[in-house]
Amino acid sequence: MSQQRNPVPLKQPCQLEAHRPTRAEAEAAVRTLLAYTGDDPNREGLLETPARVVRSFDEFFAGYGQDPAEVLAKTFTEVEGYDEIVCVRDITLQSHCEHHMVPFLGVAHVAYLPDKRVVGLSKLARLVELFARRLQIQEKLTVQIADAIDLVLEPRGVAVVIEAEHQCMTTRGIRKPGAMTVTSRMTGVFRDNEATRREVLAMIRG
Repeated sequence: MSQQRNPVPLKQPCQLEAHRPTRAEAEAAVRTLLAYTGDDPNREGLLETPARVVRSFDEFFAGYGQDPAEVLAKTFTEVEGYDEIVCVRDITLQSHCEHHMVPFLGVAHVAYLPDKRVVGLSKLARLVELFARRLQIQEKLTVQIADAIDLVLEPRGVAVVIEAEHQCMTTRGIRKPGAMTVTSRMTGVFRDNEATRREVLAMIRG
């Protein structure tokens, strides 16, 4: 059975924007956490840490203020009749686990089968970056990337595979360095046609 296109809006601004803490309040919260560790937020080495942490948050979570539809808006139809799979492998991603707020690092492989329109290859990497720069779980990240392409480009199919190592598993808790999590999302012909699915997975595996 074919999968229906995702009707949900792609942009996810902070729902509490009107009540968003100020930078000063965010820095005060970091000082509280520093004190919670047992250290002294007022010692020389930590005096500027709250400001640095808040600036790093601005970078780590910049994806909340960006619109995936805008990233994919510019497309091209002059492709000389090209109608085969487009695949970009090994797109480096860095995101943060929404459960522990520690990083998970890996690569995304993104493929789609165009229907009349193609998008610039760098836009696929930008899309991965946009969703990765939000608090995430890998499963949701995989779905968001695939569904954004499916919704905006309306291709014949989309395939997204992510391989990542989660520091919430490697540096705390069960502590299993090297354990990789693999997730995938297939739509259209990649979901419905076994031969096409095998073809795109072969391209992803290289």
